[in-house]
Amino acid sequence: MVQKKVIIKLLGQAKEEYLNLQETARKEKEKGVKSSFNQTLLRSIDSKIEILKARYDYGIQIPQKKIPKEYVREYGVTNLWKVDLSGYWRMVYTLRQPQRDFEEVEIISILLDVLCISDHGKYDDIFGYKKR
Repeated sequence: MVQKKVIIKLLGQAKEEYLNLQETARKEKEKGVKSSFNQTLLRSIDSKIEILKARYDYGIQIPQKKIPKEYVREYGVTNLWKVDLSGYWRMVYTLRQPQRDFEEVEIISILLDVLCISDHGKYDDIFGYKKR
């Protein structure tokens, strides 16, 4: 079996939020803060990214009918996966395989969002879950 090359890309809001989180965690460390919510969330995201590099299908696949139309419209998403992060946070990503060449085995995991499920209203709206 051929080992697939996995590339992780961050797009749109996920990229902005990740860069902001890195900057915030860096500033906290400079101030001597050894542990914080921001640092924990950043470590959790980085840890899951490393897992995805080794096992791109690590997450839980979200049913096709639950894929937010926004993701389809903005990113052309045809599949969606979620990964649990620390606390009540989730990271969602999609998988793409470039169509350049039959020999190409690269898998691109694109991180689309980092969500807090403690904000059930927003989470339910994004994934179309019914409110009780």
